Amino acid sequence: MQEKIDEKEKRLYRLLGSLARVRILLFLLEQKGQKAYQRQIKHETGLSLNPVQRELANLTNLGILKREKTPIRVYYSLNPDSSLLDNLAGIIEKIPEANSPTA
Repeated sequence: MQEKIDEKEKRLYRLLGSLARVRILLFLLEQKGQKAYQRQIKHETGLSLNPVQRELANLTNLGILKREKTPIRVYYSLNPDSSLLDNLAGIIEKIPEANSPTA
């Protein structure tokens, strides 16, 4: 569970305006196309459920995430057909880590 905000999250927050959105995107990018459900995302990002639900809805409405409902859970994954996803992933990749010489 994350509680401390790292330098990359700070920079992305300035760009995207939502720490919850940043953490969800970073988590799902690390999953390499795997699906995750709300409580799993909540647990892995250290966020409370309301911001997770709100940002999952926002990212799904933007087409960045895909939503898949099963009888037991609703799963979310990155939408490989999203034109925004490639751009976001490229931006995230270019933001240096805190211990990087360009940070």
